[in-house]
Amino acid sequence: MTGHFRRDLTVRQLRALAAVHEMGSVTAAAKRLNLTQPAVTLQLRNLEALTGLPLVQRTGEGMRLTDAGCEVMALTERIEAALVDCEQTLDMIAGRSGGRVSIGAVSTAKYFVPFVIAAFSKLHPKIDVILTIGNREDIRQALRGYDLDIAIMGQPPPDVAVEKRLLGEHPHAVVAAANHWLARDSGLAVVDLTYETFITRERGSGTRMLMEQFFQASDLQPKIGMEMDSNETIKQAVIAGLGVAFISLHTVASELADGRLAVLDVAGLPVMRQWYAVRRVDKELLPPAQAMLDFLGEDGFRYLPAVQPARSVSPTRVSGL
Repeated sequence: MTGHFRRDLTVRQLRALAAVHEMGSVTAAAKRLNLTQPAVTLQLRNLEALTGLPLVQRTGEGMRLTDAGCEVMALTERIEAALVDCEQTLDMIAGRSGGRVSIGAVSTAKYFVPFVIAAFSKLHPKIDVILTIGNREDIRQALRGYDLDIAIMGQPPPDVAVEKRLLGEHPHAVVAAANHWLARDSGLAVVDLTYETFITRERGSGTRMLMEQFFQASDLQPKIGMEMDSNETIKQAVIAGLGVAFISLHTVASELADGRLAVLDVAGLPVMRQWYAVRRVDKELLPPAQAMLDFLGEDGFRYLPAVQPARSVSPTRVSGL
């Protein structure tokens, strides 16, 4: 069976399976592929005959993949990605294009990634860069697939083998409105934040997890006022005096510089994470993507926001989030 599978497998069979998986029925898949329903059914039967296993099953919610079908679907995604890579390479060889790079970045990185892309594009004007911004889990999930060339994030998912290029340090601290009563104090202890209301990111976000880790080391249980999924909204709420925030200093560099926010000088802060450019080790990068990865590793640190957080002690460095 294995030899026949490798020899007789066709892309049409795999695309029929993918369409059924996406659309939920053979009829809808046939419309999607611009084929007749019997033609799609035949492709599925031939594919199942090659594997010797059922790949789809009918449920009350439509056609669903079996465990074997999920395995073949993963193969389909890899093959489709390889075909796109081949097409781009041929276009480059033929002089039709300069290639394309697909980058994913966690939302906190949006304050510097555009500047990195702009600098790279000046050096490589024929290379198109596609940028996707998402939360921590969005980018982790994208990295598990094969469409994304490079992810810019703090920590990649543990279940994916990756190559990491260090961009630089990523400080986190507590910020408040510039006229906050603690803004001018130095040498604050964590206990001095007892009566402060914290405006925070949503549960599961990297920033929220880092905040919780920091306060677990003290006896303080921070008072949570509002949860928001946007750093921009958090910044405006803090400026308006609705509370303080444990936040990436790279997201508030502009507000610190123009005096709308201040970093509270709290012992143990800032907490330092790291920025990385990450790629799957089993995804072969085309020359444009490799050029971008090399650029990030060599020059990416130059575009990190410059911040001078208040500090009375050495920063705390952590990893794993």
